[in-house]
Amino acid sequence: MQADMKFNHCVQQQALENSDNKVWKWHIQDPASQRLTWNKPPKSVLVVKKIQDASLLQPFKELCVFLTEKNMIVYVESKVLADTAIAGDESFGAVIQKFCTFREDLDDISNRVDFIICLGGDGTLLYASSLFQESVPPVMAFHLGSLGFLTPFKFDTYQSQVTQIIEGNTAIILRSRLRVRVVKKGIIMTNGDSEGSRKSMQYQVLNEVVVDRGPSSYLSNVDLFLDGHLITTVQGDGVIVSTPTGSTAYAVAAGASMIHPNVPAIMITPICPHSLSFRPIVVPAGVELKIMLSRDARNTAWVSFDGRKRQEICHGDSITITTSCFPVPSICFRDPVNDWFESLSQCLHWNVRKKQNYLSSEEEEF
Repeated sequence: MQADMKFNHCVQQQALENSDNKVWKWHIQDPASQRLTWNKPPKSVLVVKKIQDASLLQPFKELCVFLTEKNMIVYVESKVLADTAIAGDESFGAVIQKFCTFREDLDDISNRVDFIICLGGDGTLLYASSLFQESVPPVMAFHLGSLGFLTPFKFDTYQSQVTQIIEGNTAIILRSRLRVRVVKKGIIMTNGDSEGSRKSMQYQVLNEVVVDRGPSSYLSNVDLFLDGHLITTVQGDGVIVSTPTGSTAYAVAAGASMIHPNVPAIMITPICPHSLSFRPIVVPAGVELKIMLSRDARNTAWVSFDGRKRQEICHGDSITITTSCFPVPSICFRDPVNDWFESLSQCLHWNVRKKQNYLSSEEEEF
């Protein structure tokens, strides 16, 4: 990837000397100072389109024609081109011939793509994140879905906006992800024997890891460890472990606070806990969380990662979660702060209320 993402840690320490002793002074970085510049002009782009959405066909075709005219190498997933409305369009055939195609989980494009353009809603951005298990190219997301909290760009002026991204020097926000490792105790073979080795799977998660009771009517009963110490047992419908980006998704619906994506943190939010005192908490980004079924749990649990890859968790299985070293560089429309508050206002209608009437001096006397 040919991008130079200029950023520093959110908090830096600087030692200042005086005549008596050493004084530590804290410097807080302005989130708006994070910029994306190119070492070399970008040559390749991945276009991620929401599948089976007829309203996106025309924007997709227009964008691809525009990119090929700029001599960009365009990567498109094979299943996108399987749509008969695209494959059967003879006028678009010449453009399709120039595409580079790939298949999810089969072809590695991590070192071939300079940046990503998403056409769809927030789920399209989550899907684009899942395609890269390590370093992620910068992502430009167009609002062509339903909610659009993570998609700040409007498609009406896509030509000037994409051109600006190609030329570089745009604001960017680094959305932290969770590195999740699931270890299965043992795999039951078809003949009933148990395989001795443990199966391990790893995921990169942008929004949240959700552990819930699945189809069971019983409460979920899972133990939650932090850096190896048992901190609580979750008894309820489940628990959400989310990034700051995910704090405005499932977590906020479960009663969590909304955290700006620049804040280095992990959120732990219970889902309908059977307790009056179990409130959502925020822990530092560097800790390691571990979730396991409690010894006396009546049923298994189920886990999903950004709403995908759902699987059952049994006794002896474990889910280990920490902050990933590979964030998602999300390109801003204006800057990280203004874009976030704009999304809060437009998508979630944050603090919308009918204004109180003004009191005249005569009314104040009463």
